[in-house]
Amino acid sequence: MSEKFIVMTYRKNRGNLVPGEMRQASNPISAERIAGAMAPRFAGVAAYAVQVDEETGDMTEPRLLARHGEIADLLAA
Repeated sequence: MSEKFIVMTYRKNRGNLVPGEMRQASNPISAERIAGAMAPRFAGVAAYAVQVDEETGDMTEPRLLARHGEIADLLAA
């Protein structure tokens, strides 16, 4: 298992919150900084950490590191 850090943007589309761009970060601090820098341009931005099994591709539930604005529940999709 290895830990991955991702930054997910969210935008409004016809009144609904939808996921946008996803970027990978090298560490949790970098993920939080990227999220903060991107926040003014989106309805919401979140930084997550997730454990990934490199052999099977299985992932654990994402852990929220930082949140800016409105974000959607990743597990609801």
